[in-house]
Amino acid sequence: MDLTPRQIVEELDKYIIGQPKAKRAVAIALRNRYRRSKLPKEVREEITPKNIIMRGPTGVGKTEIARRLAKLVKAPFIKIEATKYTEVGYVGRDVESMIRDLVEVAVRMVKDEKAHEVEAKVKPIVDGRILDAICDSRRAKDIPVDKTLVTDEYNAGNLEKEEIDVTVADNPKPMVAIGGPELNLGSIFDGVLPTKHKKRRMTVARAREIIMAEECDRVIDKDNVYAEAIRRTEEEGIIFIDEIDKIIGKAGGSNNQDVSREGVQRDILPIVEGSTVATKYGNVKTDFILFIASGAFHVSNIEDMIPELQGRFPIRVDLDNLTKEDFKRILSEPKNSVTFQYASLLKVDNINVTFTEDALDEMAEMAYAENETSENIGARRLHTIMESLLEDISFNASGDHPMLDVKVDRTYVQNAFKETKKKFDLKKYIL
Repeated sequence: MDLTPRQIVEELDKYIIGQPKAKRAVAIALRNRYRRSKLPKEVREEITPKNIIMRGPTGVGKTEIARRLAKLVKAPFIKIEATKYTEVGYVGRDVESMIRDLVEVAVRMVKDEKAHEVEAKVKPIVDGRILDAICDSRRAKDIPVDKTLVTDEYNAGNLEKEEIDVTVADNPKPMVAIGGPELNLGSIFDGVLPTKHKKRRMTVARAREIIMAEECDRVIDKDNVYAEAIRRTEEEGIIFIDEIDKIIGKAGGSNNQDVSREGVQRDILPIVEGSTVATKYGNVKTDFILFIASGAFHVSNIEDMIPELQGRFPIRVDLDNLTKEDFKRILSEPKNSVTFQYASLLKVDNINVTFTEDALDEMAEMAYAENETSENIGARRLHTIMESLLEDISFNASGDHPMLDVKVDRTYVQNAFKETKKKFDLKKYIL
């Protein structure tokens, strides 16, 4: 990932309005990963990531920054909730499972890359298996089969929705948590017992996906995949810890719940400091993984964290409350703007919705006023307003009519909320 900090911020600006300090901090941290990778090995070992903690109210962009980073950087990345974890000795997830989850992401990334490299090599094998399955399925129905004609139809893409019976590998059962560490019950005997197969009925398009994955898996050297995945996890991995304030007790608190929360902090500490975690793919060192934490810190403060953990997050960034101007920009500027999302949804049912500037002003003003006078939920307030505003249109749109143009202006918005005088029922849309 060789984007400069300025380029990273520019990419984030396409989707996130405001919060320049948080974007700069994250951009610098990511660029430092790249700079470190270019140094001699003996120097690299001395440079550890400078972890970041972001403080700000809900709905101002903390999680969105992390989510966009996941798409922007080609590095193993996971977002986890701090409240999922419990102190060692209690029933629940242990903190080491976040590293195992990160390794799983890295393995999947490397596998996808390797599979893309060998797709051309295994494609003839995949096509041959599917063609045989099509012919066998037709013969089972007493349909005359000419393999040449079937091949021509298949290559032309005319058989994608035809259902066939294919024999595929019986995948292991999903991962199950037993107490603390996690075991993949289906993979315990991998390599000892032969792989089981079963016959499944599916469309040709779906069969191609499954058989392609199966054939690629046979060709790929798994040892190389696991070694590369562990390397990427150790050198490039990023973990975003959300809601970290929820594992911090209130200032001066001493009840059992606060003691348990402090236990989670103590368990997280060695992971952030640097330790070795055993995974089913091998041991992973956490010394150079970048940790980004965030929280609203309404009840507690960053200073209420145990001192050792505070010291492991040297970069602290405060995110700003959203202004009326921010709300208006969020409504219209980002690539995935709120108005764009709702207009795209309604266009499926032949409703072409457009929003005027004064309508955006009115909605931004309502969102800002509502956050000021009641609970501040940030940009999520805009979804509440949009749902109420377009409720009648969404309910009545059926798609069995010609394209209809609907213009939403200030008058339309005011009429929509006239009866409630801008104090509409939020409980309906907030979970």
